[in-house]
Amino acid sequence: MKSSIPVPTAVIRPAEGWAPLDLKELWAYRELLYFMVWRDIKVRYKQTAMGVIWAVAQPVFTMVVFSVFFGSFIRVPSDGAPYPLFTYVALVPWMYFANAVTHAGNSLIDQERIISKVYFPRLILPLAAVLAGLLDFVIAFIVLVILLLWYGIIPSAAVLFLPFFILFAIVTAFSVGLWLSATNVLYRDVRYAIPFLVQFWLFTTPIAYPSSVVPTAWRTLYGLNPMTGVVEGFRWALLGNVPPPGLLMWVSVATVLALLITGLFYFRRMEQTFADVV
Repeated sequence: MKSSIPVPTAVIRPAEGWAPLDLKELWAYRELLYFMVWRDIKVRYKQTAMGVIWAVAQPVFTMVVFSVFFGSFIRVPSDGAPYPLFTYVALVPWMYFANAVTHAGNSLIDQERIISKVYFPRLILPLAAVLAGLLDFVIAFIVLVILLLWYGIIPSAAVLFLPFFILFAIVTAFSVGLWLSATNVLYRDVRYAIPFLVQFWLFTTPIAYPSSVVPTAWRTLYGLNPMTGVVEGFRWALLGNVPPPGLLMWVSVATVLALLITGLFYFRRMEQTFADVV
């Protein structure tokens, strides 16, 4: 005899308009985030002959090239610090940012099979790509400590602010990655535009040169590049340079907060179509 009790039915519909962020859901999937980060790390170094040495090779080789052309030939000022160290201090956060943005921007496209089959907060993918890059950052930072000892430079009390600038770099990479990853699903041209964007961003960031060479009237506008605040903050914390101008830092912080907040809502809005479009 069949039961006459009606069976409850759950109907899942996409949210209309701008979906809420629902960060509690992201916290509920924190273990998945951990495994995604660990998987990205293993995939990045799988079947590589040099392994983690690449994390050192990139900033070191770039430092050598900059030191020869900008330091020796062009004689770019370095605010009193040895030019190789002056450049490497900036390259450590920059290389992390560049690699994190590249991997985060392509994270949804690279995981299209998972997105179309299983539900989980898609925000985990760009976040995992950004967090996975911290291993390279730590390795490159160890070399930086060795260089500081080599040149006999002992950071001042300003080094206590270094965790803030590290967090600043992480949030900046995540914010930019949100916009690029969500847009990349709709327009696959973004995948090819990311390397050009990163290369252009490199020369608009004071890595091979100090921000002091930028005319005073333009420095506030220059702060719209949030990596300017990160790089100048690293140099101040580790080399004892002049602190970054307060207005420049506030402009950089405001820019990152705007990118983060709008990026989160934009990502959530577009997330409803990822499984269909990807």
